[in-house]
Amino acid sequence: MTTAAPTGPHAAPVPGPGPWRNPDFRALFGAATLSQFAANTGYIAVPLLALTALDASPAQVGSLAALSTAAFLLIGLPAGAWVDRMRTRRVLIAADLSRAALVGSLPLARWLDLLTLTQLYAVVLLTGCATVFGEVGSQSVLPRLVGRDGLVRANASMTTLMAVANIAGRGVGGALIAFLTAPVALACAALAHLCSALRMLGVRPVPKPPATERTRLRSQVSEGLGHVLGHPELRALVLTASLINLGGGVINAMLPVLFVGELGLSAAALGLFWAAGGVGLLLGARLARPFAARAGYGRALTLSLVPAALLVPMADRGPWLWAAGAGWLVSTVTVGSGNVLGVSLRQHLTPDPLLGRMNATFRFMLTGAIALGSAASGLLAEAVGLRGALWAGAAVMALSFLPTLLSPVRSRRAAPH
Repeated sequence: MTTAAPTGPHAAPVPGPGPWRNPDFRALFGAATLSQFAANTGYIAVPLLALTALDASPAQVGSLAALSTAAFLLIGLPAGAWVDRMRTRRVLIAADLSRAALVGSLPLARWLDLLTLTQLYAVVLLTGCATVFGEVGSQSVLPRLVGRDGLVRANASMTTLMAVANIAGRGVGGALIAFLTAPVALACAALAHLCSALRMLGVRPVPKPPATERTRLRSQVSEGLGHVLGHPELRALVLTASLINLGGGVINAMLPVLFVGELGLSAAALGLFWAAGGVGLLLGARLARPFAARAGYGRALTLSLVPAALLVPMADRGPWLWAAGAGWLVSTVTVGSGNVLGVSLRQHLTPDPLLGRMNATFRFMLTGAIALGSAASGLLAEAVGLRGALWAGAAVMALSFLPTLLSPVRSRRAAPH
């Protein structure tokens, strides 16, 4: 496995080996499948539990969505340095076990009639902390398992998984809530996290990067920030993705209020709408490599379909609901493609000892943007109304392509290798 690779924008692409021959990747993928299903089921179950069982307001629902990702703002940056110091497999197992216990406490409290909004706040925040380590660890261990030549194909598989989990997790989660209630859906999610931890035992232990203990934590965090923000291509990638997540955070936080509160639709309808976004992620992930090979890597990264999200605020009963769903699907094609191409490029541009901190910096900014968007959504809904909040989120998404369009990413012709 190499520790460095050419970084010039015109390097010739070298096809990587298929990751499915690698038993470690298969185990990691299996664990991620279960974890993604659990996370997406909880994504729809938690706000609906707050709305139906605790009569939560739009501001409280927005606060729940913000807390679910606030951990990336609180511990996202040092988490990267910690992951670089620890054995990644242990981190991933501990993250899944923690999420299983936390999520499992919610249906138990509901069945005992002890559930409170304070418990929901605490669970989503602490689950978010475990997710920080899970996501940073997963992205950091991948290059060590498949090698840098296999990154694009491995990331395409992982992004496809995220898309399918969006479709199945949110679609099935909505159906579980509609027919078996939110507590049952959350109990299923807790069990899936537990099974994910067991599946991670099939990944061989990966040695820690050398000499990370000799550097102070603050210096390591600063080094990761400097690497991302000081590199013109990485900086453009993180800014574009942050804007997409900021606008998407506003929209996603208010969708339960729109569907269940204003339009009077079922949890299953909300799940299907979110599943349409998963279809878009899937299409983007599968089309990313062939489109980049034909149009050029930079053009594929700068092409944006997210202005289609401007159809979402027009959602209403009847044809406009279908139009909004189509707009959401099309807008997420860009996200799916960007996940494959952007993640592969940033892993390619980062040496092994910095992978944890690079990924943590990205997750800090990307998921922090979701947290800020979610928090702002409730305030916007109170100030300018639910539709006004949705329009604001869609407008931010529509402008998100500008940082990559105005950066050196646009001229990159070849895939990283």
